[in-house]
Order: sequence, then structure tokens, then C-alpha cells
Amino acid sequence: MTIYFYTRNDPYFEFSNFSRYGVSFDNLWWPTVEHFFQSRKFDDLEYRETIRRAQTPKLAANLGRSRKHPLRADWEEVKESFMKSALVQKFTIHDKPRSLLLSTQAEDIVENAPGDYYWGCGADGSGKNRLGILLMQVRQELSVDG
Repeated sequence: MTIYFYTRNDPYFEFSNFSRYGVSFDNLWWPTVEHFFQSRKFDDLEYRETIRRAQTPKLAANLGRSRKHPLRADWEEVKESFMKSALVQKFTIHDKPRSLLLSTQAEDIVENAPGDYYWGCGADGSGKNRLGILLMQVRQELSVDG
């Protein structure tokens, strides 16, 4: 069985970067993985703080997609390491999503994001599903450590 997640109504919504499980980096609390991840696209510390303080993860995502501020030059090279670091922390410090992730055992995990062919599976399933793959890596690491 494949585990799909994306919307708030999905049984595995806790896997979403929009789920309200925060992470701590640079001695600051980020309300969601989405807030943290989007902020890391930019070198501008003031703009990062604007994203961190965004009221919702959707607003943080929109701010991160804005090109009014230049992306950091190495973004394509570092984006997956930022995502993985945030996921490791989220699933290490929060019991509920960690238990849910571990309960999936060896099942495939897919972000069912129709508009995202990099992090999700895209509308036709041909996407790279990098978020799902990273979640499966985190699950494996937590299984070994636990």
C-alpha cells in the first residue's frame, strides 16, 4: 500500500510541511517546516524573519515563492539538505508525527501534490516525490536509532 498525503483532511497530514509541528534553528522557533524551509531560500536575514513570523504556512510559502528578493546563489545545491534537517528535527522532537511515520513501516510515502513535480508526485504521478523520499529516509534513520 502506498501512503499519500497532501491536504489537511488526509490521515497522514502530519507528514505535510504545513502541519503545525515547529522546529528550532539558529536559536529561533519556526512554526512549521514550511516556514523554516521557505526562509532558507534567502540570504536577507530581515526577509527570513518576515517569513518566520508569517501567520500561516501558506503565507510563508507565498513569501518564499516571491522573487522580489533574490534567491541565494546556491539554493539548488542546498535545498534538500535544509529540507532533510528540518524533517529530522520535526520527527525527532514531536511524538505524534514520529509515531505516525514509524507506523508506516516499509510503505512508500508520496506527497500527492498535483502542482509540484519536484517535492511531490505532480498531477500525473511522474513527479520526483523528493519530500516522500526524504520522509522514508528519516523513517529509516529513526527506526535504526529507536
